[in-house]
Amino acid sequence: MPSLIFPSSKQLLILNAARGCNSLQGKFVAPLMRKAIPFTFISFLCFVHAYATRISGTITDSKGNPLPYASVQIKGSTKGTATNNQGKYFLDVNPGSYTIIAQYVGYAKLEKKVTIANAPVQLDFQLTEQQLTLSEVIVKSGGEDPAYEIIRNAIKKRREYLLAVDSFTCEAYIKTLIKTRKLPKKIFGQKLDTSDRKQMGVDSAGKGIIFLSESLTRISAKGNDKVKLEVLSGRESGSNGYGFNFPTFINFYENNVNVLSTQFAPRGFVSPIAEGALNFYKYHFLGSFFEDGVEVNKIQVIPRRSFEPLFTGTINITEGDWRIHSLDLMLTKSSQLEILDTVSIKQINEPVTANIWRTKNQVMYFSFNIIGIDAVGTFLNVYNKYDLNPQFSKKYFDNVIVKYDTSVNKKTHAYWDSIRPVPLEPEEVKDYKIKDSAFHYQRDSIWTKHYIDSLRRREGKVTVMGILNKGFTRTSYNLKNKTTSVFTWRPLLPALEYNTVEGTVLNASFSLREPLNKGKLQMLIDPHFRYGFSNGHLNSWATIAFNKRFRNFGMEEPEKQSGTLSFSGGKRVSQFNQDNPITPGVNGLYTLFFNRNYMKLYENYFGQINYTNRTESGFHYNLSVLYEDRLPLNNTTDYSFIHYDVKKFTPNYPVEILDSQFTRHQAFIAGVTLQYQPGQKYIQFPRGKMPVGSDYPTFELNYQKGFPGIGGSDVNFDKWKFSVFDDINLKLLGNFRYRFDIGGFLNNKQVPVQDYQFFNGNQVIFASEYMNSFQLAPYYANSTTAHFYAVGHIEHHFNGLLTNKIPLFRKLNWYLVAGGNAFYVNSNNNYTEVFGGIENILKVLRVDVIGSYLNGKNGQVGIRVGLGGLLGGKIRTKE
Repeated sequence: MPSLIFPSSKQLLILNAARGCNSLQGKFVAPLMRKAIPFTFISFLCFVHAYATRISGTITDSKGNPLPYASVQIKGSTKGTATNNQGKYFLDVNPGSYTIIAQYVGYAKLEKKVTIANAPVQLDFQLTEQQLTLSEVIVKSGGEDPAYEIIRNAIKKRREYLLAVDSFTCEAYIKTLIKTRKLPKKIFGQKLDTSDRKQMGVDSAGKGIIFLSESLTRISAKGNDKVKLEVLSGRESGSNGYGFNFPTFINFYENNVNVLSTQFAPRGFVSPIAEGALNFYKYHFLGSFFEDGVEVNKIQVIPRRSFEPLFTGTINITEGDWRIHSLDLMLTKSSQLEILDTVSIKQINEPVTANIWRTKNQVMYFSFNIIGIDAVGTFLNVYNKYDLNPQFSKKYFDNVIVKYDTSVNKKTHAYWDSIRPVPLEPEEVKDYKIKDSAFHYQRDSIWTKHYIDSLRRREGKVTVMGILNKGFTRTSYNLKNKTTSVFTWRPLLPALEYNTVEGTVLNASFSLREPLNKGKLQMLIDPHFRYGFSNGHLNSWATIAFNKRFRNFGMEEPEKQSGTLSFSGGKRVSQFNQDNPITPGVNGLYTLFFNRNYMKLYENYFGQINYTNRTESGFHYNLSVLYEDRLPLNNTTDYSFIHYDVKKFTPNYPVEILDSQFTRHQAFIAGVTLQYQPGQKYIQFPRGKMPVGSDYPTFELNYQKGFPGIGGSDVNFDKWKFSVFDDINLKLLGNFRYRFDIGGFLNNKQVPVQDYQFFNGNQVIFASEYMNSFQLAPYYANSTTAHFYAVGHIEHHFNGLLTNKIPLFRKLNWYLVAGGNAFYVNSNNNYTEVFGGIENILKVLRVDVIGSYLNGKNGQVGIRVGLGGLLGGKIRTKE
């Protein structure tokens, strides 16, 4: 059966970000009108409550301490619940006689019989710690600990139990709670004032609930690869969002266990009963206990080595059939856990039939301390209504793996009270009450003058520092159409540049987002102004873009929008290579300190029309038409902080392929880019689909046609490129990435230097884009108009493999990375480089040592520093 691991790192990170950032974002959307629940549904709820009686109580240990998230079940059925953090539970049942079972990992199971009439019943349980009996075999002198034989038997049965069920359905109730224990005074330089803390729901000391949600999800699975989740209902405190909806079936019968997502542990974790577990773990037999006439062996799980992806704790294995009965396992930083500091998993499995066991309930505790945010949380999963013989329609399993009900976030309080298997705790009740009231007030009052005035006051005044260094945003509200216009000013100082062509460059730009047709259409106006103080040239250009926007009423799903049509034009400065292989900031640094002017520029009057869209099937396409009147530019300054006699600035054109500056010319070029990833899976939201990936690579085709004669165009060429790329998670072995391109010119009659095929080089110490460039190659020397070329990029991220054997590396969580890049045009124009490096330095940095070979001969050896690792690998710096 598939391992149902559907929580996402995105959602976990958004949990904190949304609570801290939606103080402004969530207020700019119009209220969603709730649809009335059909009368028949309300009648049904009333009917259920009229004939159901509640059993409630508290489960404690022998000292009276509550046992949080203990399992409670009706014997002989799959119906059950779990206690809350205070050990309280309830069950709604029809009148009759029942046997109620209470169970907690490490404690003896207790059963109580109860007869229910029409009055509520209080049924408390006091569990005692399991009394373990040590078998005589453990006393054997010099013999092997009996735990090893038990584990070997469990390993032999692992695959049988993994594939025991061909198909099943069940329902999962999921409650997610995240609480802060401490908050910093600032986050990313932004001060957290009293109003921010109040918005987040924490007190002055920074303590409180920052995320609380409940959801009910139906899980369906068939075979080893077909899974579908139907989110029936979701609720998030203080929001109209869906909450955290993906159940975490952590399947310890898998060799490699996923906990939450690969963001927290890209290699996964080795199960204590994995095929090769004896090479990773030591085991100790703690004793056994009997439950329902079955002997259960308690085994201590001990990692053989620190800084391996391994669990520590206890696992309980039944005697004879060697099933996982229950477990209590933990992960820490020494388990190569990322972002989170600790994760503790308690899981209880119970028989659904005589021979089939499934997970009944599972709780995951976690803690983290990031940038001063100290927090703890729980993911509680309670599984009910198992059906091992479901009947699925022929096309039930399609490419939609998660489907949200159209009324997922529109359920009443009465609904939640009727389906919630775990009682809310007092602080949770309070959190819902306060935050939901605040959310409804904001939603209902968002278009009142008083509320809008308060939002305007929060934006503050326009200051000199805002203009020069910080930037600012101003929002205009249309009360009649209930739409907003947003003006954003980009600060001047961070946009300053320096180069040998223009000298000091001042860039000024802003954007204006304006709703049209009562908000059904959005227009973006994005003008730019550029002035070079040395050559005295003023360039200005602008883009106007339109897209059809579907309002996102809350935080529950990505905002859906149609394709974007944009019109651009004016006079600008461009690099010869449109991929911009060197950024202005890095070029300015090298110019001022090292007398190097790697960036080559030309001026152009241009007009461009662009249309881009993505279908719900995951097919991307982009269509463009460009006209440029290209003007040469020459160096006008040689100023630098340090002058070197042996280093001179080069002319402002690619000297490797041109003997002199190009002459002014015009170009009319049309292009199309098509991208598709087969086997795409989707999340189906109430208002559209979102692709979430595939097991297959992505294919891309790019074609450009240069038309002669149109508007005096001097170009005549046909250029194409076909690419295939992918990122493959090899679990314990790391991540493998590749990209392969082939292309060339079908027609190269008139190809100006700006339209050559460039192989993105890099001649500075700062790494360029890893999977689309060559770290030691010159910027322009290998550019070509050949009919055919081939390019390859591969790299492997070891993610802790090997380095976890090196004391300093494993303590710092530094990872190895290795790979190579190459292109081939012909025997006189080819290039290869191989590299090895270290990444995840401070979670963001990567350092590589690279050796290159140009045209089959030794090139050079160099070092490149870039972004890489857990956080750095997610940052995009391309301008």
